[in-house]
Amino acid sequence: MKRARKLVSAVVLTSMMSSITMACSNDTAQPTSEGGTSDTAPGAPTTYPIKTDQTLTYWLGFPTSLAGIKATHQDIPFYQELQKRTGVPLKFIAPPANQAKEALNVMMASGDLPDMIEYTFRTEFPGGPEKAIKDGYILKLNDLIDKHAPNLKKYLKEHPEIDKMIKTDNGSYYAFPFIRGDASLMVFQGPIVRKDWLDELGLPVPTTIDEWTAALTAFKEKKGAAAPITFNSKPRVLNDFNSGAFVGAFGVTRNFYLDDDEIKFGPAEPGYKEFLRLFSQWYKDGLLDKNIATVDSKAMDANMASGASGATVGNAGGGIGKWQPLMQAKDPKAMLVAAPYPVLKKGDIAPFGQRDLAFGTNGMVAITGSSKNPELAVRMLDYGYGEEGHMLYNFGVEDVSYKMENGYPKYTDLIMKNPDKLAVSQAMTLHFRSNYNGPFIQDKRYIEQYLEMPNQREAVAIWEKTDMIKHELPPITPTPEESSEFAKIMTDVNTLVDEMTLKIILGAEPVDSFEQYMEKMKSLKIDRAIEIQTAALDRYNKR
Repeated sequence: MKRARKLVSAVVLTSMMSSITMACSNDTAQPTSEGGTSDTAPGAPTTYPIKTDQTLTYWLGFPTSLAGIKATHQDIPFYQELQKRTGVPLKFIAPPANQAKEALNVMMASGDLPDMIEYTFRTEFPGGPEKAIKDGYILKLNDLIDKHAPNLKKYLKEHPEIDKMIKTDNGSYYAFPFIRGDASLMVFQGPIVRKDWLDELGLPVPTTIDEWTAALTAFKEKKGAAAPITFNSKPRVLNDFNSGAFVGAFGVTRNFYLDDDEIKFGPAEPGYKEFLRLFSQWYKDGLLDKNIATVDSKAMDANMASGASGATVGNAGGGIGKWQPLMQAKDPKAMLVAAPYPVLKKGDIAPFGQRDLAFGTNGMVAITGSSKNPELAVRMLDYGYGEEGHMLYNFGVEDVSYKMENGYPKYTDLIMKNPDKLAVSQAMTLHFRSNYNGPFIQDKRYIEQYLEMPNQREAVAIWEKTDMIKHELPPITPTPEESSEFAKIMTDVNTLVDEMTLKIILGAEPVDSFEQYMEKMKSLKIDRAIEIQTAALDRYNKR
């Protein structure tokens, strides 16, 4: 088993993780939860709660929706119950909000790693998961899953299409995955607009860019909206545009996508210039939030609740479900509805839109090479894929957060009408994890209740009507060498894209400067990044 040994100098703390190397050694025996040789039959189901006096350390981000409600993971009822059910005491380590990558850099450079890390190793770790395994940061889990995770092993055997997604090209399992258990869970985000304002102004729900321009102009001039449309720009500018919101009307996204089986990068395509032309004009005309460079989730909440904004891009649950009650507390007639992903020509189907894969790269949990008890960690994590763990992760505790009614787990008023006036999304986050992600299989019965208002359920049906399935990339994994090169290229490219996007939208540079940025992007080797993605796609298709 590979284990991290070598410490690095403080100079390395500010460098890329790909420059960090750690010596490895092989261990022969895996300790059990009791600290001796395992007497658990390989592949046999674990009996929970596990009897152990050992504590596992678990690094994961603190839920942003609970900021100001709870201070630590240990204060959250779900994690209290998880420890009780599994029998495994956990010590939680939370990185600062919006600084997970930086905190992980420092932690890995120090060599002081916890037992488990919840992080997107497939896309966010320089060199990818195979590099993280090779350098001893995380473990290859094939043998451990085979011997000590019968629940996950069974699910993957029954779902080979998911099994293909969660491995590397070399066949390595590297983390316990988050899996969306039904197609109805894959679409949850899109454009949102104030329907009551549209009705009052005699305007239709906008479907084209021209209709959006007319609606936003009316919001500004006749409703006094200070920021007619607002968007989240944290951690990146226009953070929710990677799936094609608004930019998709011009035939591109803010990310990589498939176009007739060819991989392209949206900001390097002519359509992105036309998107920037639109948004620069919207900004000049006062239709776009003047604080677009700095808007975070709190600012969006304030804009929508106060009526400063009449449109945005958000989720059916954490967007419509959160903002509408806040708005109706001040204006009972306030109503949010979904709008289709915009197009240029009336009647066209949007080519792009938010649609996640069944395998969600967020919420995956790796076991580190420093873990003193990887077997215990595997047995604890496998709980989420068994029947009892499935219910806890998706619904919480029976007769507390849900009750069984004719075989259906129905959320109680603790969740749906929280006595402390918490939003449904916040109450859910306190008691289970189905409304975001984690090491478990998401249950569609969660979304059937989470979207309690008709306009929320209608939103998903509206946002589903795109051709995104033709354009989305599968979860490809570049080789360690490719991944390091790709990460370096894309760090520079994304910095340039964010800079270009802001400068042109804010009017600091003319739209025609886009061609100069295109040349700069080529000098940063965007073509090589596309080659790497293409090679990875070819390997994925051969798995």
